[in-house]
Amino acid sequence: MKIVEIKAYPTSFPLPKEGGVRLGIGQAVKRDCVMVKVTTEDGLVGWGESHHGRAHTAIAKLIETTLSQLIMGMDASDTTGIWARIYKYQLGSHGMGAGCAMAMSGIDMALWDIKGKAVGWPLWRLLGGSRRPVPAYAGGVALGYQPPAQLIDEAEPLIAAGYQAVKLRIGDTVRDDIARMEAVRTTFGDSLAILTDANTGYTIEDARRVMPSMDELDIGWLEEPFPAHDHARYAQAHGYGRTPLAAGENHFTRFEFTRVLEDRVITIWQPDLSKCGGITETLRIAAMASAFKIPINPHSSMTGVNQAASIHLLAAIENSGYFEADVSKNNLFRDKLGSEPWRIGRDGNVLPLEAPGIGVEVDEGFLKAHPAIEGPGYV
Repeated sequence: MKIVEIKAYPTSFPLPKEGGVRLGIGQAVKRDCVMVKVTTEDGLVGWGESHHGRAHTAIAKLIETTLSQLIMGMDASDTTGIWARIYKYQLGSHGMGAGCAMAMSGIDMALWDIKGKAVGWPLWRLLGGSRRPVPAYAGGVALGYQPPAQLIDEAEPLIAAGYQAVKLRIGDTVRDDIARMEAVRTTFGDSLAILTDANTGYTIEDARRVMPSMDELDIGWLEEPFPAHDHARYAQAHGYGRTPLAAGENHFTRFEFTRVLEDRVITIWQPDLSKCGGITETLRIAAMASAFKIPINPHSSMTGVNQAASIHLLAAIENSGYFEADVSKNNLFRDKLGSEPWRIGRDGNVLPLEAPGIGVEVDEGFLKAHPAIEGPGYV
């Protein structure tokens, strides 16, 4: 199963002129992703997603040059050895930090897809799991800044579809954030789990003002109020209320999560399989977290490949939390790039796919029809 080809496909599609969802990081104007295709000498093909990092063409170039040259000809089943080689010769010794972590994540995911296909097993079985239901929350780039009545209108069909948990975008003004949370709690009652994501949009004063209201409203977590590296503010905000602090989508590899563990203030971990170093590294992060009873609630990237892989992983680890179901409107990477990655059940759960590997069939024609669009994804 020697690797004979690695291809990276940076791809984009524009959002309507009126703009996409407004979040703490700006107004969405397009969607980007990087799909990674690995082929073996036996003709097996695996697909993975590398997070775009808002520099999708750069991530793709790194995959097809430096990283490909490092691992070409290696055994595709040797995910541990391949990870270690990239770490030794690039990530650990020559930097590139987050860029390298994102690039290697897509390669690693594709290799696990190949391994599953080689033995005819779905990924959850290969990882030692079972086809068990995984609770899902309505998330992704959705439920953003808008008047409370419009937010309720957006949430109602999601609740009707079966979701028993939703994630609201906050990081606007504290007053407006509280008004939206109150509206959702009042409308849907105490049985709905309400999670929140500030997308690094809060100051420490914002956190001080908002967290008492979160406690009163029984909010499940406050996600990324600050940038990932701002350890001091996370430690300070930890004392402002009982609502757990969540983060992890912008922490790369187990080495950064080690600092999170040592700080003991972020108690909900959210590694992204397309960002933190792939499935191989997420398993290590999850194992480290399990020793301290910390739940893993993976952040979802843009494509159905990432999302399906995340469900497989959650069905295989003992400290699994929620799957982040991307309910973004008109997400072509979820709906058109490949076959159906998941489906919400009336009980609010999703099931991992049963086909070998990750189980999503990728349409290469879609990739050719949607070339990369340069420029920022949020303005």
